[in-house]
Amino acid sequence: MQVAVIKYNAGNVQSVLFALERLGANAVLTDDIEAISKADKVIFPGQGEASTAMVYLKEKKLDKLIPSLKQPFFGVCLGQQLLCDYSEENDTTCLGVFPVKVKKFIPESYLEFKVPHVGWNNLMDLKTPLLKGLNEDSYVYYVHSFYCELSEFAIAQTHYIHDFAALMHKDNFYAMQAHPEKSGKVGERILENFLSKT
Repeated sequence: MQVAVIKYNAGNVQSVLFALERLGANAVLTDDIEAISKADKVIFPGQGEASTAMVYLKEKKLDKLIPSLKQPFFGVCLGQQLLCDYSEENDTTCLGVFPVKVKKFIPESYLEFKVPHVGWNNLMDLKTPLLKGLNEDSYVYYVHSFYCELSEFAIAQTHYIHDFAALMHKDNFYAMQAHPEKSGKVGERILENFLSKT
């Protein structure tokens, strides 16, 4: 099985590749349209800024390719947000796979909540085979200032300031706000499920 990890000048890619290597996956980091199209599964990682990332995707014509892919596809962190319609981060039109808006956290109290949201938080209302083997309230690791609104596509949610979509699913597209590669055994199980069950 060949896994393509999409290269688009976003951070945190090496840790994703290491996590896949630990799971025995044959993964390649690429922005090549043919390599991505032929891969058995595709992972869209990321840690960065939405508008800059979209510029790179457009330059490489990946903005047209990604929504058309039919193989199992997994967006992570910024990768999840870019799969949505629109992000408030620098007023960015995204890829439109999920008809969902990405919004900025507005802290209710600087004493209680800080932005960005950094650290461990639990998953609630788990659905779909991607989360098989996980318990309600399993903890995963977050680093983000923007979040995906809850919608019919949410397959898990998390509360920080308010509820938001922790994971989403539509057709062959899966997406996760937290970092599975930094989330210990829970994150490893989610990646393993994606590689073996989707």
